[in-house]
Amino acid sequence: MIQTNITIDLRSWALLLFLSILWGGSYLFIGTAVKELSPLVIVLARVAIAAAVLLPIHFAVLGRLPGDAKSWLAFAGMSLLNNIIPFTLIVTGQTMIAGGLASVINATTPMFGAAFLAASGEGRLVARKAAGMIAGVLGVAVLHGTALPELGGQTLGILLCLAAAASYGLSGLWAKWYLKGIPPLTMASGQLLISTVVMSAIAFAFDRPSALLAASPRGWAALLGLAILSTALAYIVFFRIIGRSGAANVLLVTMLIPVSAIVMGYFILGEAVQAREIVGALIIGAALAIIDGRFLNLLGFGNASAAKRP
Repeated sequence: MIQTNITIDLRSWALLLFLSILWGGSYLFIGTAVKELSPLVIVLARVAIAAAVLLPIHFAVLGRLPGDAKSWLAFAGMSLLNNIIPFTLIVTGQTMIAGGLASVINATTPMFGAAFLAASGEGRLVARKAAGMIAGVLGVAVLHGTALPELGGQTLGILLCLAAAASYGLSGLWAKWYLKGIPPLTMASGQLLISTVVMSAIAFAFDRPSALLAASPRGWAALLGLAILSTALAYIVFFRIIGRSGAANVLLVTMLIPVSAIVMGYFILGEAVQAREIVGALIIGAALAIIDGRFLNLLGFGNASAAKRP
């Protein structure tokens, strides 16, 4: 029998809200950093600084990282799917679209996760989840506002952020296959370490990391916020919520992040918010609620099981 935990204590709700601000703030920090630095340099700084913060914590709490090749191959796959590809795509996308819009598009990650789980045979694509995915596609279409006849700047930005969400969704399947039994802090530290090595090679080959030396105090503040608050600290809070309320309940943060990102982008960066973006965000939020299933339970629409974090 599947047990569904649909109750969250007040402290867990506070942590969820805090996590939504941390992850929503990443779009604010990126929106500031891209005015001075290129995407590859920003991603390199993000993973390198975050790794420098998390690794000492891991050594103090859990000791050394695993030494076997199997674990590091698993970390490498997670690094590619959960850090290198999505971070780079989102930062590049934010050179074309506002952070609030990027955050709403990234909220489609659970839809991709459910689709990949169903395609791999690891999960069933029940009618409720299929309906949620269709609603999510509709929400993205509303966000864009028009069809996609040409690859304009906004269209390309949306597509890049959708590709990032797909990569995040696929990383969940990778973790399910290859990272079972590995502590979350070890998973995060290992993948960030590999991401730092890979992004260093990429950035030095195709860009100029030396541009960091010329960044303004505002640019460096954005990078430090992105790495320390929205990556390292966010991982720690994320693990804490999982420990208190389970992986299913932490999924709720997906619906809160766009709100935080849009509000911060509007008041701090002066990003415009259009009516269709609000409508699209509401549709995507409803789609996530349908996929999650617990809100339908609370409303009396059957015993939908809680969605697990992809």
